[in-house]
Amino acid sequence: MKRHATANWQGTGKEGKGNITTQSTVLDKTQYAFGSRFANGVGTNPEELLAAAHAGCFTMKLSFNLTKAGFPPENIDTRCDVTLDVDKGAISLSQLKVKAKVPGISKEQFDEQVADAKANCPVSKLYNTTIECEAELE
Repeated sequence: MKRHATANWQGTGKEGKGNITTQSTVLDKTQYAFGSRFANGVGTNPEELLAAAHAGCFTMKLSFNLTKAGFPPENIDTRCDVTLDVDKGAISLSQLKVKAKVPGISKEQFDEQVADAKANCPVSKLYNTTIECEAELE
């Protein structure tokens, strides 16, 4: 399976602007610029997209894990914060925070499934950075 996205940039890094389009067109010439990446400007940025990808991938992997273990989840909410170390020009951290409602599971069983999802979701495997995870069972 392959998926794709395209990016267009016009101008210099600081004064220029660009747009991103995904294969599904969920993002369709969505703007991004220096201001949306390094300040609070309007538009998206690579780190936000990486955070969305990691949160989505991890959450789906956790759901598969829990179901396979005999504990189908009722609800899973995940937040991902991606940190860009501007001085090093590198993503230095992807931090997952998950809350889930999973009937009948113990905290120990839940934590085991979370650890596996953290280590084995395809996006986690792609990242070359520190990945942290906090998990709360409702």
